[in-house]
Amino acid sequence: MRVIAGTARSLPLKTPEGLDTRPTSDRIKETLFNMLQPYVPGSVFVDLFSGSGGIGIEALSRGAGKAYFIDNSQKAISCIQQNLSFTKMEDRAIVLKQDAFSALPGIREENVDVIFMDPPYRGGYEKNIFALLRDMRCVTEDTLIVAEAALDTDFSWLGEMGYTVEKEKKYKTNKHMFIRKALID
Repeated sequence: MRVIAGTARSLPLKTPEGLDTRPTSDRIKETLFNMLQPYVPGSVFVDLFSGSGGIGIEALSRGAGKAYFIDNSQKAISCIQQNLSFTKMEDRAIVLKQDAFSALPGIREENVDVIFMDPPYRGGYEKNIFALLRDMRCVTEDTLIVAEAALDTDFSWLGEMGYTVEKEKKYKTNKHMFIRKALID
């Protein structure tokens, strides 16, 4: 695994040992960031369930102003810190060793521009995360939320929760959902 583009281009990244994380492949990461590129420069980027931190580091490499890395695994946090040190991006990173439900309310930004979440597949986290995000002041109609999930993950409940799906990108075994809060009339 490596950084695809930007200031840390081609630098290799470590991944946590074991089977607790699924690092996003370089090909999928490149496709994802081709779609995210207009939103990344200068952004406040949140990488939920960070694992190795590869997605947040890619965002920083491509010009994000600040990135939050949130994971509750000590192995993942150690890996993220090593990767941030190696890529020399610690100064724009906030690493939180907490579960997503505890960490999100502690984000004290005026606005968060992009939230990327890659929870354990079929773990049922998505609905609870979106319920929490719905009530956060820093998550607005302008915030782009990207959820990575197994292909068969049902997101039909998003509309009832006040969200709209802007785009869905399917791969062989998973998908990315691009979601925003619905505009309130």
